[in-house]
Amino acid sequence: MTDSTDWRVTISLRDQAHVEQARRSFAEKELEEDVRRRLGRGIVVGAGDSQIFLYAGTELAASEAQQTARDVLGQLGIEAEFAVDRWHPIEEEWQSPDVAMPRTDAERQAEHQRLEDAETAESLAAGTPHWQARAELGSHREAVALAGKLQGEGYAVVRRWRFLIVWANNEDDAGALAEHIRQEAPGARVYAEPSGVRLPFIAF
Repeated sequence: MTDSTDWRVTISLRDQAHVEQARRSFAEKELEEDVRRRLGRGIVVGAGDSQIFLYAGTELAASEAQQTARDVLGQLGIEAEFAVDRWHPIEEEWQSPDVAMPRTDAERQAEHQRLEDAETAESLAAGTPHWQARAELGSHREAVALAGKLQGEGYAVVRRWRFLIVWANNEDDAGALAEHIRQEAPGARVYAEPSGVRLPFIAF
């Protein structure tokens, strides 16, 4: 399934002063309406400091949007470089259309596992876990008891009053750890998240 942001045309303008002019011109010349008229699909226009982005739902729509943008900028005498990318839902980044997308469940699982292994390797190399499970317990006593149990199981735990952080090397491990904490402490509020989120300040 695709949505309006699966494909992206990046227009890099050599003169930053042309960005706003080009963006206005796209609106004035109804770029989105032109593509919609040809393909039955609209595009979304965004802008950065020196770039304009056209988001489309299909490769064909992106290609048509790119050609229409070339025509518009050519009429204005604005020079630009164009690139078409596709969103990779597992890598979670824009990549060249030449990069093969996983098509089967087995391929998707293999790609996901490769990313998890890469996260683990980065965490171990840096000496700092990239993920964590964060829990808020109902009382100080519950937090102390759970911290002790998790430490006894070999987990690295940081405790502050009713709050715990338990480190994990990748997203899957953090999710599994969060679920483990929920089972041990059903009333706790538990989150799996990238590391670096600080524990709340406790005023005494």
